[in-house]
Amino acid sequence: MEPVYLTFILLLSIFLGFELINKVPSTLHTPLMSGSNAISGITLVGALVSSTTLPQHETLTAVLATSAVALATINVIGGYVVTDRMLAMFKKKPGGK
Repeated sequence: MEPVYLTFILLLSIFLGFELINKVPSTLHTPLMSGSNAISGITLVGALVSSTTLPQHETLTAVLATSAVALATINVIGGYVVTDRMLAMFKKKPGGK
């Protein structure tokens, strides 16, 4: 594809994502965070597969694959930590109120 079309698709997806996230009420952020963690897990698996099946072991390709694995891992772990902290707010405290 031509770079102009790819840039248009990127800008359109950024705008659409921004508009969708702004419309979500704050009470739904915890379930959405869990869903996005699942998607990030799929991204992590895809990054691992692509890093092991490189057609040519060029330096740029290896660096990009490694950074994709690292960033997807950080995203998954951070998302689960945030989700756990948010769910902990709804648990009853021991000893009463």
